[in-house]
Amino acid sequence: MRTGPPLEGIKVVDVATLGAGPWMATRLADFGADVLKIEHPESGDPLREIGWYDGEVPLWWKVDARNKRCMTLDLKSDAGRDILLELIADADVLVENFRPGTLERWGLGYDVLSARNPRLILLRVTGYGQDGPYAHRPGFGTLAEAMSGWAHLNGFPENPPTLPPMALGDSVTSVLGAFAVMTALYERDAQGGGVGQVIDISIVESLFSLIGQQVTLYDRLGVIPKRVGNRFPFVTPRNVYRCSDDHYVALAASTPAIYERTMRAIGRPDLIEDARFADNLTRLDHADEMEQIVADWMIEHTQAEVIELFEREGAGIAPVYDIAQIVDDPHFAHREMIVTVDDDQLGPMKAPNVVPRFSRTPGRIRHLGPKSGAHTDDVLRELGYDEERIAALHEEGVV
Repeated sequence: MRTGPPLEGIKVVDVATLGAGPWMATRLADFGADVLKIEHPESGDPLREIGWYDGEVPLWWKVDARNKRCMTLDLKSDAGRDILLELIADADVLVENFRPGTLERWGLGYDVLSARNPRLILLRVTGYGQDGPYAHRPGFGTLAEAMSGWAHLNGFPENPPTLPPMALGDSVTSVLGAFAVMTALYERDAQGGGVGQVIDISIVESLFSLIGQQVTLYDRLGVIPKRVGNRFPFVTPRNVYRCSDDHYVALAASTPAIYERTMRAIGRPDLIEDARFADNLTRLDHADEMEQIVADWMIEHTQAEVIELFEREGAGIAPVYDIAQIVDDPHFAHREMIVTVDDDQLGPMKAPNVVPRFSRTPGRIRHLGPKSGAHTDDVLRELGYDEERIAALHEEGVV
């Protein structure tokens, strides 16, 4: 029975930058894939310059480029193109996120790549897709979060559409991209296909897939959903509530049983039989009243008191945490959701652990994001380059 990483033996070449593409490759690396991160010798991945620094070390890079080997390579040069073709000769996956047509302009279209390696799976990540009227536009997660319809739904009705405080579009696309790659690998290796294919994934489409129910709603009923803040149009009570100590809790009474337990937790069992709140549909007709009843009770209790009373009744409640509370929480500690990793630049540092959890072949963080070009010479030696040629490639600016 195998006990090693589930993706051991899978080779991924990552020539993408910033978010969705590289993060997809990171997810594969977490479970044992050998991921080689390619960066331009001069500019590198812009992600190295985004976020906070510890001294001169970029912290986001440490987390987001974990478990990868890093190599510098100028793909626009003839020598760089040739080296990439050598690298993909036995690779399983190539990840790129250039504008459509860029690889083809460099002489690295899928026809060329697959001629060298028919088993290669090419994941192409863009903002809007490989074709269509907007394919040529610069595609960033922020733009996709707006155009996909997500920002229109996010926030409070009295405020403008609200963008997320993190790279939501890139993160969602990285998850779908990893799923797509694993599906393509399964088809290639288990279904008898034996050959690779191209995966065209866009950030707009990835986000839109999360809220695609709107299409049917608009088609059948002509309804355009609006922003509702922390409420939910199909369940009440459902909101974020302020407590007496200025901490917050989140509540969703999504089932009849949870609603009844919630009413007992706030000392209002009489509302279980109240005609205004007899069932979910009736409660929605009186949602403002119900929300106010719960909010008035919450503001008279501390967050800890609320959690204790709700847990006593088996009602659904959760504190609204910041990162300091997460780091100190016993459940996060028990589940090992945060681990300490020894880094060659910063020493021991905390990082989010790999998810999901596997019982027999779990993923793990082997190392954090390396320095630029940390493994360039090693990779070239693996390809059979001697020291003289490696030195020449450095001198020429190819690596």
